[in-house]
Amino acid sequence: MAQNKKAEFSEADQKIADLARVLGHPARIAILRILAEKNTCICGEIVEVLPLAQSTVSQHLKELLQAKLIQGTVDGLKSCYCINHETVTEFSKELDFLFKDLLTQPNCCN
Repeated sequence: MAQNKKAEFSEADQKIADLARVLGHPARIAILRILAEKNTCICGEIVEVLPLAQSTVSQHLKELLQAKLIQGTVDGLKSCYCINHETVTEFSKELDFLFKDLLTQPNCCN
C-alpha cells in the first residue's frame, strides 16, 4: 500500500507545491491576468473573454478560490472575483526565497 510522504516535507515546500499545482493550467493563469488587468472585482466578464464554457471557467475559479489566490462574493446568481493580494504576495515571497536558494548553488553542469 502506498503511503503519502507529503508530510515529510516542510510546510513551505508543501505550500509552494500546492499553489504551483493550481497555477499549472493556462486557464487559471489567464483568469489571474484578467483579474489583475481590471484591478477591480469582475463578475461575468471572465467567461466572455476566455474560450471556455461557463462550467469550465467556474471549475477553474473554484480551484483558485480554494487556493485563496482569488477571493469572491456571491450575491444570488451573481459572483464577483478579485485577486487576493495577501496570498499572492506570500506566494511571491516563497518563490523568491526558493529561487534565491537555488541560484546560490554553483552550476555543476558547466
